[in-house]
Amino acid sequence: MKARGLIDAVKRAPKDWHSPAGRGYMLLAGMSLAFGLSQANWSMTTNYFNNVLHFTGPQFGYITSIREIPGFLLILLMAALYKVSQQRLTTLALVLAGIGTAGFVLATSFWSVVPWILISSVGFHIVLQTQVSLGMSLVEEKRSGGVLGRMAGFQQAGTLVGTAAILLVFLVWANAYHGVYLVCGLISLVAAALIAGFPHLHEGKPLKVQLPRQPFVFRRDYRYYYALNLLDGARQQLFFSFGLWVLVSRFGMGVSAVSAVTIVSTVVAMLFSPWAGRMIDRHGERRTISAINVAYIVALGGYAVMNNVWFACLFYVIYQFIAPFSAIGAATYLRKIAVPSEIAPSLAMGVTLLHATAIVVPVAAGIILNYVGYQVPFFIGCGIAFIAAVMTLRLDPVKQRSAAKVELDAQRRLDAAAAQGVATPAAAGVDA
Repeated sequence: MKARGLIDAVKRAPKDWHSPAGRGYMLLAGMSLAFGLSQANWSMTTNYFNNVLHFTGPQFGYITSIREIPGFLLILLMAALYKVSQQRLTTLALVLAGIGTAGFVLATSFWSVVPWILISSVGFHIVLQTQVSLGMSLVEEKRSGGVLGRMAGFQQAGTLVGTAAILLVFLVWANAYHGVYLVCGLISLVAAALIAGFPHLHEGKPLKVQLPRQPFVFRRDYRYYYALNLLDGARQQLFFSFGLWVLVSRFGMGVSAVSAVTIVSTVVAMLFSPWAGRMIDRHGERRTISAINVAYIVALGGYAVMNNVWFACLFYVIYQFIAPFSAIGAATYLRKIAVPSEIAPSLAMGVTLLHATAIVVPVAAGIILNYVGYQVPFFIGCGIAFIAAVMTLRLDPVKQRSAAKVELDAQRRLDAAAAQGVATPAAAGVDA
């Protein structure tokens, strides 16, 4: 196993940079890089909430739930905007994310930060879905995992640069929160400008207009995709809500120390995200995601039981390393079982279901923290990962295709066979 990171991403990129697919690759890579850079502010937000806004432990869970409300309502937003192209929708979302991030400078308390959390969250969660749709439009189905992994690597590279910059800034200015939020908001606007020119593509081929998509999709055929998102949402929000909080409150780590841990975990994720995508393409979703959920149990269990700050940081990094597998695997599984017109709304439904648990779980965990030790939420996460590991063993993208997808694949095979049959006699006539 070799971690090639961004070097690998460049090598595997489209060869013709002047083609629509090549231009789309560069624009999406640039947007992902800038988006990751703008989101780096979250490495200091736990400290901002703790040191400036003076949140209590349960309030960290409450604010996480509030932040996930737009994700829960994403299916309604996408249904209302289903005629808007993915490019324009992503551009608008990045503008909202930038405004919300910059608005943090106006907050003085828990409730005054809530509006800006919601605005930035609307933008973030729309990009979370459209980014995947745009990435999969660059390549054919069998290479979906690879391109999504590389785009995740570019985003992690942006986060790495941003986090390193925040670390350096706080070494000089101990209270630079407001300046960082303003800069990150501006960078989000740069990301919006980049993605505005993304071409209309389907499997790497240019289209004059975007493919039609359904406003709303909820099918029994996609039940395993929905289940993956429900379980992933519950587990990841437990860690998102309390992972850094443990390092700050339990072990007393400051902004610089937290930024250093975030930098290490980001480097690991950046280097291995392209590899994660290739492993899913090579070994399939069932084997890969099942193994990853076992690794989640190890990482979350270790985080809970270790009282040493160095081991806590190690398990934090391990969790961040394996995290990209889940989202990439769920998306590539969906693409294999769904027709193109249903992929975007189904991704939105997946994000909505993911955040249905994300709203409830952090609040419940925040209440639990009033009565028990911080370890309990992480043990709950272990249980969720175990359920996911067992459920993932039932995945079979070939047998679980929707009826429409089976029909579409059959038609494509017939078209390919017909095209080959026409080409062969023509070639023979030329040779004669």
